[in-house]
Amino acid sequence: MVQHPLRIGVIGAGVMGTKHAEYIAREQDATVVGVADPYTQTLAKRLGVPHYDNYRDLLCAPGIDAVIIANPNSAHVEATLAAIEAGVPALLEKPVAVSAADAAGLAAAVHASSGVVLVGHHRRHHPAVAKARELIAGGAIGRLVAVNGMWLTKKSDDYFDQQWRREPGGGVMLINLVHELDLARYLCGEVATIQAVSSTALRGFEVEDTAAVIVSFTNGAIGTFVLSDAAVAPWGWDQATQDDHQFPFVPDAPPWSIAGTAGSLSFPQLQQFYHDGESNWYQPLSRRYAATDTGDSYTRQLKHFISVARGEAAPLVTVEDAAVSLALVEAARQAAENGQKIECSSAATE
Repeated sequence: MVQHPLRIGVIGAGVMGTKHAEYIAREQDATVVGVADPYTQTLAKRLGVPHYDNYRDLLCAPGIDAVIIANPNSAHVEATLAAIEAGVPALLEKPVAVSAADAAGLAAAVHASSGVVLVGHHRRHHPAVAKARELIAGGAIGRLVAVNGMWLTKKSDDYFDQQWRREPGGGVMLINLVHELDLARYLCGEVATIQAVSSTALRGFEVEDTAAVIVSFTNGAIGTFVLSDAAVAPWGWDQATQDDHQFPFVPDAPPWSIAGTAGSLSFPQLQQFYHDGESNWYQPLSRRYAATDTGDSYTRQLKHFISVARGEAAPLVTVEDAAVSLALVEAARQAAENGQKIECSSAATE
């Protein structure tokens, strides 16, 4: 039997909702059939599909197979609960909520209802992530010692025209650090402790523009992450990959370094450094590149979501899983506020 393209509604027509619609337009097995946003009809008119002021009307519209929830962070939980109630599978943009408590409540609701929700931690779908996870888990770099990650870029001023990005619910920790910590968990293991500092000095908003985080993993490794949305720099996921072509590609500035007792990786470029024979700091390092599959995170995530919505696959990133990453961001913010080391191992799913 030939299946019709998955008929997807988009909730939220801002940056991420528009981006999702663009990727759906390139996918022959999916199509946008409606857009819900109380503030703009631009995307719906561009696509030639019905516009809804209220997403509940979209969820009740005939012919909706699934939805992408990309409205402001503070509205994620309510919209997802509505999708679950309507029996409509959802791809929920990260962060799943603006607090760990709300995320945990949503996870419980998904579990109790058997709702179908994939969380949009899109980087997990990137082929370099799959290969790095395979190499680390397979012992290619030995026992994990340390990871250093950077996300440093200068967001345009008009990005902050939307008020919610300048207030609690926004900020570089909730919007960007959540990606870094989610990948850190996925690649390196669960986090045991976290320390942090943050600053609002550069943009002067209520939420931070710059942050630095130190984590210890339950396996004994250490990690450091530095982020800012006000720095002119090439180090970040968006520059290091070709996931999104609106960002200039900088292939020779890896934002992550992952080091082990038998070698190390630049990431996501996947240069693997190692010693041939005797291994110590006097020996020259050899280098090779790990081969990966092709494709970008968003396209691969969309294909996965189509399978999830049709009941053919389980979500790669569940709400319960994403809630752990969000709890780490909340712990980092708490650590930055009180200058303490926060114990996080109780949040781990292991």
